[in-house]
Amino acid sequence: MQTRRVLLGALAASLLAACASSPAPDAQTIYLVRHAEKASGDDPQLTLVGRARAEILAAELADADLAAIYSTNTRRTMETAAPTARATGLTVLPYDGNNLETFANMLRATPGNILVVGHSNTTPALVKALGGKPGTPIVEATEYDRLYVLTANGRRYRTELRRYGN
Repeated sequence: MQTRRVLLGALAASLLAACASSPAPDAQTIYLVRHAEKASGDDPQLTLVGRARAEILAAELADADLAAIYSTNTRRTMETAAPTARATGLTVLPYDGNNLETFANMLRATPGNILVVGHSNTTPALVKALGGKPGTPIVEATEYDRLYVLTANGRRYRTELRRYGN
């Protein structure tokens, strides 16, 4: 009888320890970036510097355990997402940058960690739609290194602002 109690106590302690060290089943991180440096034109591709930055983004997110990657349907955003998609084996899924509230609701309902590649006007707006803090406006001409990391906290997200690349 005493041995049984000791074993049950040890089992209960092990289960509690496992639960405490495991993330909550609904834990989610959403990574949001503006596309990397672009050439000029109507639907420009990335510059050499932009392609290098996209590769750096893939390296930065190598351990992020991504479940999905979203991008607007422009060449510069798709090219920014491409190295991360290759590295993870995921397909880049399109989203409509004109309907961010609906997209934010869909992201909340999607399990797992997600990368979203957008633009200088859509990325901070999406952060806000998710309940995060977008910070100061992105500097359109020069700022390509802002990486928002939104970590789920119920229906709202804790916002961390990182920089990546040179």
